[in-house]
Amino acid sequence: MYYTIAVFKSRFATINFANLLRANNIPVAIINTPSSIGNACGISVKFLSDFHSKVQSIISMKGGLANFVGFYSYSQNNGRPVLFKL
Repeated sequence: MYYTIAVFKSRFATINFANLLRANNIPVAIINTPSSIGNACGISVKFLSDFHSKVQSIISMKGGLANFVGFYSYSQNNGRPVLFKL
């Protein structure tokens, strides 16, 4: 399975974003932000990559997000995260 993580600069923004996605019936998990991503708070929102376009449209309707760092493609290889900035 392929996931996307949304990274923010504040925990408050991360939790608000997770709640926004849940309110739009998108299953999410709050995970520890991988250490290779700098300039972010300690938690991120993970969701299935299949929902990425729906998430993008939700962000567009909201007029952007405060403290948003970016999206990363997220998978694991031998238990280690593999990340690519989207």
